[in-house]
Amino acid sequence: MRTVPLVGGPVELRGALDLETTAAGVMPRRLPAWTKEQYQNPSVYGVTVMPSGVRLVFRTDARALELEVLTSTGRLATDPHPRPTGMLELLVDGIPAGRRQTPVGNVLRMAGPGAAQRLIPGKPGTVRFAGLPTGMKNIELWLPQQTPTELVALRADGDVLAPLPDGRRRWVHHGSSISHCIEADGPTGTWPVVAATLGEVEVINLSQAGNALLDPYVARTIRDTPADLISLKVGINIVSLSAFRLRTFGPAVHGFLDTIRDGHPDTPLLLISPVSCPALEQVPGPTRTGPDGRITALGNPADVADGALSLAVVRTELARIAAVRQTSDPHLHCLDGRALLGPDETADLTDGLHPTAAAYRRMGKRFAAHAFAPHGPFH
Repeated sequence: MRTVPLVGGPVELRGALDLETTAAGVMPRRLPAWTKEQYQNPSVYGVTVMPSGVRLVFRTDARALELEVLTSTGRLATDPHPRPTGMLELLVDGIPAGRRQTPVGNVLRMAGPGAAQRLIPGKPGTVRFAGLPTGMKNIELWLPQQTPTELVALRADGDVLAPLPDGRRRWVHHGSSISHCIEADGPTGTWPVVAATLGEVEVINLSQAGNALLDPYVARTIRDTPADLISLKVGINIVSLSAFRLRTFGPAVHGFLDTIRDGHPDTPLLLISPVSCPALEQVPGPTRTGPDGRITALGNPADVADGALSLAVVRTELARIAAVRQTSDPHLHCLDGRALLGPDETADLTDGLHPTAAAYRRMGKRFAAHAFAPHGPFH
């Protein structure tokens, strides 16, 4: 086996906009390095280094590949084991060719969600894929969507070459945890990847679990990132965190869209409102998780009349904003998120908020059927 350079060599790291050098190797980040100085909340950094949609892409005639990684996962004091680290998935010429559990590395112990963390250092582990087809082939190694993963070494028993251009369009998507898809059954099971596969496009998933809050640095990132297609899924974190009132929400959406349009004036842009979430449909946030593990809205429905945001209000406002802008922006489109997961499917929200793995795959198929249809926004 020969070691293949992870930086400056033939391997392309797609889906990440930054590579952070660590003591073990390099760690992909899904936002540029300059954004780190523009947020204080550590959860933003934490979800940015969860590599949803990140994959290593190359060509090889190797029959065996090894990827050495160092993961970081959490463990509550009440749990007997660390949280699952997720899967590494291999695609050969676009066809699934194996999946392996990512080894446990560093463990962050905590008394409860949001509590102070204590690092228990771990060691890198190696995942091996053997019995690959003979001859030169296109390889994609997808990293686990929910687990920060430092890349230590890539090894192959054959030649490794840079991938050839394939002519696919680049789709940039931003959303919340419901687009980050931590609960998916693997990195290719997130709904953006399912949709991208069906639509035959390359996806960059800039979704930030718990942090889709119309942050200006995200808008500037999208503005500056080459894209043939753009979509934004807006609303659930804004309501669940009570981040805006009606007075401030509309201008924030306009400003986010204006910034993106500064770099992509004519790119098809699909604005998506929230999927169904019973707790927040008519009741404002904030939210908390109850003893049964399901979310509960703490706001007062009467406050909606004074500008508090529920999901119903957000959907109406996003549709209004889209209609106003479409008079001068014919490439802007709007989709009611309930077309991806509707009120009759809320049994698939295991905690009242996040879809199951099967529901994520269904959402991807529905998005593709809408967006990539002959007269769809991404056709």
